[in-house]
Amino acid sequence: MNLIFIMLDSLRQDHVSFYHQGKSAFLDVPACQTPFLDELARESIVFDNVYPCGLPTIPVRYELMTGYYSLPYRPWCPLTPYDMTVASILKKEGYTSAFITDTYHYRAPGMNYHNHFTVYHWVRGQEYDPAAIPLPRRELKDYVNACYPEHWKKRVCQFLANTDGLTEKTWFTAQLVEKAIDFLKKARSEKKVFLWFDSFEPHEPWDPPERFDVYTDKNYRGPRLILPMGGKASDWASPEEIRFIRGLYAGEVSMVDYWVGQLLTALKQLGYYEDSVIVLTSDHGHPLADHGKFLKSADRMYSELLKVPFFLRLPGKKNFHRRVKALAQFPDVLPTILQILGYQTDAIPLGGKSFAPVVFGEKDSFRQAVICGYHARTERCIRNEKWSFLQTPEGEPDCLFNLEKDPAEKENIIDRYPEVARELNACFGNVFRIQAPRVIKGIQGEYEMSSSSLE
Repeated sequence: MNLIFIMLDSLRQDHVSFYHQGKSAFLDVPACQTPFLDELARESIVFDNVYPCGLPTIPVRYELMTGYYSLPYRPWCPLTPYDMTVASILKKEGYTSAFITDTYHYRAPGMNYHNHFTVYHWVRGQEYDPAAIPLPRRELKDYVNACYPEHWKKRVCQFLANTDGLTEKTWFTAQLVEKAIDFLKKARSEKKVFLWFDSFEPHEPWDPPERFDVYTDKNYRGPRLILPMGGKASDWASPEEIRFIRGLYAGEVSMVDYWVGQLLTALKQLGYYEDSVIVLTSDHGHPLADHGKFLKSADRMYSELLKVPFFLRLPGKKNFHRRVKALAQFPDVLPTILQILGYQTDAIPLGGKSFAPVVFGEKDSFRQAVICGYHARTERCIRNEKWSFLQTPEGEPDCLFNLEKDPAEKENIIDRYPEVARELNACFGNVFRIQAPRVIKGIQGEYEMSSSSLE
């Protein structure tokens, strides 16, 4: 079997229309539509609860490529010569592979994530990639407001310069799809093919071409804020600007959906649908001021950041559609893929465990709980299908949310259910924390825990 792995950066689960079924995450922005992703979902095993462990971009990819936990062992750092990756494992099994990406962090000196691939292609210019002299032809004032400080203006300038002259057909994801299809055509005669397609979009900045920019208010006359800032959004953006930025993100998602659709069409035309395992996911979502702030950070570990789409399509007659609620984490993905491909023994030394029995319908559950966090921060999110427990820095109350009754995570009910917080906390020991608190910190006070819950 061949393997096609599609990574889409910063794609929120609730912006894939298969998941949200026409209900927008925001009442003031139309529901984002993703017809091509939906088509793939209807032919796949669709997971609701596959989570990253260590955040953000590079630690997540380390987990997916190696089957090992980045949290708590590794911060954002290069691969070492001793790391085994999916490319190195499949190379020994005779695969011809390609790594095609515009995620410019891979290109940083010494990162080494392209190692062991047969071919690799970089598409330059995303975000702050120094791919052009930061002197854009477009007016900066049209893309920032009066609150933007100089260092943020410079970032916007870099992206504007990088994208001067690009059209819908030459945009980053379009270039990736073109290179991927070219590889797939040339590799069709190979017995075993592996493609890692890694799109930086819909990561910010969000500047979708006009055809996809259908979620913003056409009566809006303010600046096109393609790069939101961190901090409290109401301190630097008006409600109208916040709505507009959310619409830009939805437009970016729609654009990515279209180009992924062109890749999926090529897979069908070239016959890869009949002999490939296809995996599509994202590294994480993206806060859109759901809890008052844009951008990713350890103080925003809610579903908008943590919940991602995860589709796994089996080849040919082996494929069957199901929606699965079982909990899993990204270190479990590679062992699962290896087992499906028939290389289960290659997965034995990995840190994650295969959830292939869930894929094949032999089991309904996998992990009891999952944990997410940033390597150098104290915050941790521990959750199961029903509850989400947030550990916060010293001096701040911990949080507990009922994901079934309160999916937007607005009401902290830790004082009503401290025993649930204790139970979730006990699922993971001190090794996953930098400084593990000895108490659960509620809003009204502190709840002592037995030492066994942390040891």
